[in-house]
Amino acid sequence: MQRNAVIVVADKTSLKRPFIFANAVHMALCFFMLTMTVAWHRDLIQTGKLVSSASVVIMYVMEIGCLLLSVLGVFGALKGKRWCLILYAAGMAAASQTIIVRTALSYQDVYEKRVAREEAKLLSMMPLSGISKANRTLLYSIQEEFECCGLIEGYKDWGSNIPPSCNCQYPGKCIRLRGSATLGAPKNQYVYQRPCLPIYVSELKLAFSLAMGIQFGSAVFWVVLLVMSIKLMGQIRRKQEFMALLQSNRYVPGAF
Repeated sequence: MQRNAVIVVADKTSLKRPFIFANAVHMALCFFMLTMTVAWHRDLIQTGKLVSSASVVIMYVMEIGCLLLSVLGVFGALKGKRWCLILYAAGMAAASQTIIVRTALSYQDVYEKRVAREEAKLLSMMPLSGISKANRTLLYSIQEEFECCGLIEGYKDWGSNIPPSCNCQYPGKCIRLRGSATLGAPKNQYVYQRPCLPIYVSELKLAFSLAMGIQFGSAVFWVVLLVMSIKLMGQIRRKQEFMALLQSNRYVPGAF
């Protein structure tokens, strides 16, 4: 009876259940990310947009690998297989290290160079009086989404051809066009006051920062899972040694 009581106490102090729960959450997140990647990839193919095949392959490998690692970890925890947890810990160590190093090295490229390229792309549309059809459609969508008009000087960038996407219906964001300052545009027309370029660049920086924050957060979560797996391996080893002592009748109270 005393031996059974000791075994129950040992099970209650185990990290098995928290480890399995954390990996269940991890599997759900990986599955969601995989679903989003598939949808994004399908959309790119249908619209004919070009994207680096290496980037797509890396995303698929990372997300499928995360799923398989979690399955391996849960199996090892349920069955008490230390070799499964060793493989799991090695995979999590490699994945977390890769993400942390990649995020640190790519920060300048993502946050500065890509934002600068997008800003230069918008500036190349100037003057808006001679904007191409494709760029006009893009800028219309930006104006409607961010509730702005023009790029640098607001509605003045459009001259007398102010598009409907500049029309404003929200007090505090509008400016009323008056007289010859609008170069022939309809008088008393309300348009968005703020230009789009600073708003778009600010939102782009925020989006990139959030993406990199998610990557870094994922790496930290993987490190937590790594530590839990190492501790769980130690608990499994001690429990196996304890059971071996019980079976050999050489158990000394207080040894575990």
